[in-house]
Amino acid sequence: MMIEALIAVALVGALVTFVAPNRVAGKLAFAISLVPAALSLWMFSAFDGVGNALLEGDLAYESQYEWLELSEYTISWFVGLDGISMPLVVLTTVLCTLAIVSSWTPIDERESQFYGLVLFIEANLIGVFAALDFFVWFIFWEAVLIPMYLLIGVWGGPRRKYAAIKFFVYTNVASLLMFGAFIALVFALPEVTTFALPEIAAAMLAGGPEALFGVAGSTLASIVFVAMFLGFAVKVPVVPFHTWLPDAHVEAPTPASVLLAGVLLKMGTYALLRFNFTMFPDQVAAYSVPIAAIAVISVIYGAMLALAQTDLKRIVAYSSVSSMGYVILGLIAYTQFGVGGATFQMVSHGLISGLMFMAVGVIYNATHTRMVTDMSGLADRMPVAVGILVAGAFGYMGLPLMSGFYGEFTIFFGAFQSELLEYAPLFTAAAMFGIVIVAGYLLFALQRTVFGPYRLETDYEVGRAPLHDVAPMFVLLGLIILLGVAPELIFEMITDAVDPIIGGEV
Repeated sequence: MMIEALIAVALVGALVTFVAPNRVAGKLAFAISLVPAALSLWMFSAFDGVGNALLEGDLAYESQYEWLELSEYTISWFVGLDGISMPLVVLTTVLCTLAIVSSWTPIDERESQFYGLVLFIEANLIGVFAALDFFVWFIFWEAVLIPMYLLIGVWGGPRRKYAAIKFFVYTNVASLLMFGAFIALVFALPEVTTFALPEIAAAMLAGGPEALFGVAGSTLASIVFVAMFLGFAVKVPVVPFHTWLPDAHVEAPTPASVLLAGVLLKMGTYALLRFNFTMFPDQVAAYSVPIAAIAVISVIYGAMLALAQTDLKRIVAYSSVSSMGYVILGLIAYTQFGVGGATFQMVSHGLISGLMFMAVGVIYNATHTRMVTDMSGLADRMPVAVGILVAGAFGYMGLPLMSGFYGEFTIFFGAFQSELLEYAPLFTAAAMFGIVIVAGYLLFALQRTVFGPYRLETDYEVGRAPLHDVAPMFVLLGLIILLGVAPELIFEMITDAVDPIIGGEV
């Protein structure tokens, strides 16, 4: 019942925070969020799961109860964690706690509703990573959409309504496409009378779907694979489905951007790994080249778009498009280091992107601008915040002894030796070139904003950021360095869950 406790604390905490006075909502939400954060860390330390949640092995913190009967199909409350989902649950709880603290300065209206929505997002994100029944998983998946829409639409910038509606339309249409495709697949699977993902995965690997509505089983499997890939690709997002992301980030309040980049984008890559890359090995092989091409295009194009931006938030937003391209490349490599590195990179990018958005938010709180062309010499006025920003940027560039280096290295190592992917060395080399572009735009932005003579025309003094603004960044930086120095803390459990997917090949 540990997973249920995590979700319950966050949900009850959201309700309590909703009705709390605004003046205490931030501190109350922080105190409540410490409970799931501490509990998830304890679960991580006591984790004893073996193998993959959908294939073979024993789940950790598993519970399953029949819930509803839908004709001959059974819907169950079915949750559990393996080495892929456990690190993502910890990432969610820790990042939500830090995002709440980073909200204390910028959020000064409707605080109760804001912090209640953050806790509500936390509960549903935990459900997404823990649920193993498709219907239960889909409820959590869709429930994340509503609070993020409100966070952008109510507390966002001047174009918040446009950004919120665009975010909602893109992701909701993608969800409907994915949902319809998967339900059709279940109907075509012989002897499957449940929506439990392990049973569906077993049926797919045992022979796959039969003909449905005159469509041959193999053709149906390919159609469903493509439809689900497209549905999840919007959430990732990859090129060309990325256009909602920069608008959402620019208009969202900084804490919402932290959660959006740090955790919500991982929903897409996590779902791709759980569904497409676990249940459809034949289709993965068949579509490996186009998927690898999408990954490399996302890496290069996202980095080039970031190079052209002058808004710090847009720069970090497009960086996420590029980073998620690396994750897709690792997945399609279909090797232990490729898929394992992609999962490690999900966690690493969550920490680094969260740190970068926090740092940009702290600078904006002090300067009231995010434009690179308006700032210069901030290092002398805000040495701590700027120092952490520079450290986070080096993490993005893959500096050794930081988590970004290990994530990218394992992805490249796994992709280069891939036997599934044709022209794997060429795709890997092209993706590696993206690091050069990343270093270019980040160093250029830093040089213009934080170094040189101070140049910022304001009626107030720009000084050091308050402790509660920089403390969450220190925590994230510490975690980034910790995983860079000791990646085995999570990589070993990740590869234990990845091996059954790729047949134990290294």
